[in-house]
This record gives sequence, C-alpha cells and structure tokens, in this order.
Amino acid sequence: MTKATKLLTALPPPQRQRLMALGREVSFAEDARIFESGGTADRFWVIRSGAVSLDQRVTSVRRVTVASLGSGDLLGWSWLFPPYRWDFGAEAFSPVRADEFDAQAVLGLCEEDPRLGFLLVRLVAEILAHRLEMTRGQLMEQYAMHRRGVL
Repeated sequence: MTKATKLLTALPPPQRQRLMALGREVSFAEDARIFESGGTADRFWVIRSGAVSLDQRVTSVRRVTVASLGSGDLLGWSWLFPPYRWDFGAEAFSPVRADEFDAQAVLGLCEEDPRLGFLLVRLVAEILAHRLEMTRGQLMEQYAMHRRGVL
C-alpha cells in the first residue's frame, strides 16, 4: 500500500504558490457539517489541522464513515468532474483549520497555467486511487468479518 499523496507538498513550489494565492483560511467547529452528499461541489479544502470524516448516508437517519482525513489531506474532489455534486458528506470530527479554494478560480488558473492543471489533475487522481485502495481493503475486512460471523 502506498503512502497517501499530500496535494500541497506534492506540487512544485511555483505551482503551489500560485494555487495558495487563491486559498483562504477557514475553520470548522467539531461536529460541523462541511457538505452533504448531492450538494453543489464548488470548492475544496486542504486540511491544516484537525480531522474530517467522509460519510455516506445509508438510511434517512444513519450515516456510515467511509474515510477519515487529517492534516495535509485534500477534502473534496467532486468540483473537478461533472456533474459537480458531492459524492459523500463531510463532518468535522474535531476542530478543523483548512485552506479553502474556490473551484472556478482554480479551474481558471489551470487554464492559464496548463502545467499546474496537469499536475493538479494527476495529484487528485493519485489521491483518489489511494482512497479507492483503502476503501477496497476496508470492504474486504468487513466481508471477512461478516463471513466469520463477527458482524
């Protein structure tokens, strides 16, 4: 299993500086809902500190955590792909500080700087591949526990 890619540290300094010029620091209180599945994905965050849980609603009242994110992690990728709707929900598991980026501004910057655009898409793809690998491992573990009658 590979180590998770950290978006900002993986970008070369010139591209990181251009991207960071578009960011603004935000914070979320513990238990704050950051976004809901199906909502408009018009921004993303890079977590500075704290923890965020990604979740999927399984009933009208029950959510299942599918991933936990922390310092340096990318929160939100749906802004990059049509139909620009969140696939999961997100909630602050602890107080969170993050850099927030407006999707339209970042996409405009990517058009101005094709190298940055290429690097950003490649890095997001690496992050998604890592999360898919992690999710697959969790599903296999859940399946094995179910087969053994643990669940």
